[in-house]
Order: sequence, then C-alpha cells, then structure tokens
Amino acid sequence: MSNHKTSIAFCFLIFAFCFFSGCMPAPYYQNVEGIPQNAWAYNFKPSFTFEITDTITTYQPYFIIRHTQAYPYCNLWIWVSVKTPGDSIEKKERINITLAESTGKWMGRGMGEIYEQHMPLNLGDSIRIGRSGTYTVTFEQNMRINPLPEVLNVGLRVEKTGVSK
Repeated sequence: MSNHKTSIAFCFLIFAFCFFSGCMPAPYYQNVEGIPQNAWAYNFKPSFTFEITDTITTYQPYFIIRHTQAYPYCNLWIWVSVKTPGDSIEKKERINITLAESTGKWMGRGMGEIYEQHMPLNLGDSIRIGRSGTYTVTFEQNMRINPLPEVLNVGLRVEKTGVSK
C-alpha cells in the first residue's frame, strides 16, 4: 500500500511541475545562485552575464528569490548594478522587493515551506536592456541585518516582451 501512495505522490509532483512550468513563457536567459548557508551576507554579490544580439526585440528583466516561510521580513531591499555594453561604469539602483501582502501572506509560488517569486525589475530610463552586447547584472542585499537569514536562492530571468517601436 505504501508503494501505491508513493506512486500517487510522484504523479502529483510531475503534474504540479508541468502545470507551473507551463504557466510561464520560456526565458531568454535565466540563472539562479544558491545563497551560502541560506544566509545572504553583504559580501555575497551574485552576478549574472548574458548576451543580447536581437536589438529589435524588447526585454524585461526579473529578480528571482526563493526563501523559506521563516524569512523574518515582508520585503527585501537590494542594490541592482548593471554593466551595459560599451559602458565602463556600472549603473546602480536600490530597489525594494515586496515579498508578502499586508496580511502577512507570502506572494509568489509556494510549495511546503519554500516560496519563489519573480519580480519585474523596473530599472528606470538610465538602465535599458536592448543594445547589442554583453550585460552583467549584480545583486547585493541591502537590509539592516547581515547576514540575511532564510534566503535560499537569488537569480535573474530575462524575457523577450515584444518588438520595439
């Protein structure tokens, strides 16, 4: 009987994976970094590098975070640094990522005690993804606590959003 329950659980996991992965368009680029000891220290600055060759298409970057339900805050302040093609200096912007509703309910997708959220990075007019070349995006946690507990992974996702005008 326990073998039957294991088979049912396995089928449910396969179904859930297919259902959730089918809801999102395929990314142009996606990479996720594990946070050492699940505690994001100030000096751990995950960096992501990708190439843009199609300059007719528009792109939307997303910040990916996976955390446990024991994460102690409803938000996350981060520094986003972007090095664009042809620029020698990174552009840096501080962004607040909301992780929970005012009621305390976690946003994003949850499975068990782990939650994942993809937040659009609206970086303003000074940082545009669309020129041909290599881009490097670096994330740095900017909360008042160091290290920041219960953060499992952070990452970058870039999606094609359409044709620019």
